[in-house]
Amino acid sequence: MNNMKQLLVSFESKLKIQRYATSTVSTYLNCAKKFIQFAQNKELDMVDEKFVEGFILHLVGTENISDSYQKQMLGSIGLLFKLCFNKSLNLKYLYPKRHKLQVPKYINQNEVKRLIKSINNIKHLCIVKLLYGGGLRLNEVLCLKVKDIDSNSMVIHVRQSKGRKDRTVMLPENILLELRSYYQTYKPNDYLFEGTNGNKYSSTSVQNIVKKAARMASINKTVTPHVLRHSFATHLIENGTDIRYVQDLLGHNSIKTTELYTHITDVAKSKIKSPLDSL
Repeated sequence: MNNMKQLLVSFESKLKIQRYATSTVSTYLNCAKKFIQFAQNKELDMVDEKFVEGFILHLVGTENISDSYQKQMLGSIGLLFKLCFNKSLNLKYLYPKRHKLQVPKYINQNEVKRLIKSINNIKHLCIVKLLYGGGLRLNEVLCLKVKDIDSNSMVIHVRQSKGRKDRTVMLPENILLELRSYYQTYKPNDYLFEGTNGNKYSSTSVQNIVKKAARMASINKTVTPHVLRHSFATHLIENGTDIRYVQDLLGHNSIKTTELYTHITDVAKSKIKSPLDSL
């Protein structure tokens, strides 16, 4: 048990030195812990591709893991051996075959309006409006600092997000008064939305907020923070916004190849409006 703890501490340190995002470090550590527990009766430096194959087959058979989780697990195992054992495992053949991309789930603008109206708590309201109004990922909202809200230029600075990229998105006019009211009431110091002891607000809490709001608004669909992000993108495209701008606002890479995605160099001066402002 002590050896496992030491190995996980070492793995965590090396991931941080490699500058992986906090959420990625957490995911990879959880995956590594599961793998190490499975391999507890085997010397890890003797592990080969065949053993990892058996582990993945075990997960598929006993837990019916998703494609994305299988990819995360294999990515974690590969890095664990590379960083901690200086050993390269050829795990490419264990990755699931690429499936046809599914159409993202979203809710229509009327449903968004009903969902927002169902929220009475000012803090919860601001979180949900930023998820939809800025097309932000859940972790991006939770990592926002007070200084990232620029009401003079009407932009939100999203820093070191997925892929360790910074980007700028519009700050909806629709949320300004509520954000100011929230700030005066809660007086956050560092993170815009603080949890206990000034730490980041809980992701589980936000997921529950969105779920409850959807239920209160009688929306008979699965609504999550990421569904609100998909809705943001869908509504922009429906309103005629160029898809290249939408990709930039979402922080996505180009659809075509590995070319750098198109940048909006000055969101503050652009004519792009958040769909929140048209509700």
